[in-house]
Amino acid sequence: MKVHLIGICGTAMATLAALLKQRGLDVQGSDHGVYPPMSEFLASEDIRAFDGYDAAHITSDLSLVVIGNAISRGNPELEAVLSRKIRYCSLPEAIREHFLWGARSIVVAGTHGKTTTTSLAGWVLTSAGTDPTVLVGGIARNFGDDGSSYRIGAGREFVIEGDEYDSAFFDKTAKFLKYLPDIAVVGNVEFDHADIYPNLDAVLQAFERLALLVPRNGLLLLGHDSEHALGLKARAVSPVETFGFSEEADWVAYDLTAADGVQHFSVRHGRDYFGAFDLPLMGEHNVRNALAAIAVGAAVGLDQTTIARGLRTFRGVKRRLEVVGEVGGVTVYDDFAHHPTAVVETLRAVRQAYPGRRVWAVFEPRSASSCRRIFQRDFARAFSGASADETLIATVFRSTLPDGERLSVEDLVDEICKAGRKARHVGGADHIIDTIITERHPGDVVVIMSNGGFDNIHRRLLARLRESGQPQTEGAA
Repeated sequence: MKVHLIGICGTAMATLAALLKQRGLDVQGSDHGVYPPMSEFLASEDIRAFDGYDAAHITSDLSLVVIGNAISRGNPELEAVLSRKIRYCSLPEAIREHFLWGARSIVVAGTHGKTTTTSLAGWVLTSAGTDPTVLVGGIARNFGDDGSSYRIGAGREFVIEGDEYDSAFFDKTAKFLKYLPDIAVVGNVEFDHADIYPNLDAVLQAFERLALLVPRNGLLLLGHDSEHALGLKARAVSPVETFGFSEEADWVAYDLTAADGVQHFSVRHGRDYFGAFDLPLMGEHNVRNALAAIAVGAAVGLDQTTIARGLRTFRGVKRRLEVVGEVGGVTVYDDFAHHPTAVVETLRAVRQAYPGRRVWAVFEPRSASSCRRIFQRDFARAFSGASADETLIATVFRSTLPDGERLSVEDLVDEICKAGRKARHVGGADHIIDTIITERHPGDVVVIMSNGGFDNIHRRLLARLRESGQPQTEGAA
């Protein structure tokens, strides 16, 4: 069976390509300007990726074409598929048909934290020896020599990140509605993806549909600290358990302490003490993510000791508060934050880890939601209430939105400054790097937040720091 993926360099599409190849299929694909990191990932998997779209790629020997959700009418390969009536499907349909019907499907969803939670749950089960298959919307460091977005297992469990984004141009429903959940995790629900959801009610409707898909012999795990996630309990037919810091949750984390990059906390399940855990990640939000993974592990039948070992040996996810390097006492973090709540959680975690050091917050409005004025006030509150000492806002990334709909960086900076915080609009990556190089001090912590490549700003900043004659910390990137 020969399969072609249109838009193969998307994280999920490239991962699907690798999964299909591991199943013995002949896999290829195409994308516009084949780009890293997934182009490198595909090369390492020995999967051919055509650079650019061409109807000639749609050959008569194709059994199936998977169409990425970024592909729309007018794409020459899509037009060839439709004209010749070649069998096609969306990415989530392909995952369901090839992998999920015979599996115990563990779907991890929510506006924030689903990549980390999926990776945590997948690793807890893997380290326990259940040998799950795992599909993550990022690069989990525990899988593969240099990290991977997937692993293939022979066990029954399939742990998958459940994205609420739409499935394809012909199917505007959420991806996670295709994933046949036996266990569903919804950590939190907020308004996001303003390009496809008109309002919060529409987002909530998608998550309500997910909750209704969990069978009576399944389990729905809900974040108790999120009003809208907790509200899904009323819609559930399956058993429900909640997790969070509230004493009213079924799974409760308490007695949090942190030292040397590790958080220590205890967990209670119902009225009973469940155990103590160590988590090598920063931030209270990651303790919530770990709680969800603990609940998943318990649902699968793992004991506390086994789950604790998995959490303790977790190595993190690339681009989720990832230390890219340290040069001359300046530590540079990369984070995927592009929503106001994620910005707050990221900067709060960094401040807690570095209470006496100057923190730079560098933000690129790049995602379809963060580019929009609808989040203007929320971003102002996020950066005004955050504990960064210096905030640098980049120009909105290649937005074609009209002025009335596009985020105003100038207004955002003005509102942050009026709240008593230091903020500047510094343009693009070049100017941001120049600013930090000129004003840096040893001990500074730079947190770069974007859901895209941001002109490779992280590595370029580290290179400039080295060129300035500052020694690089041993072991740093």
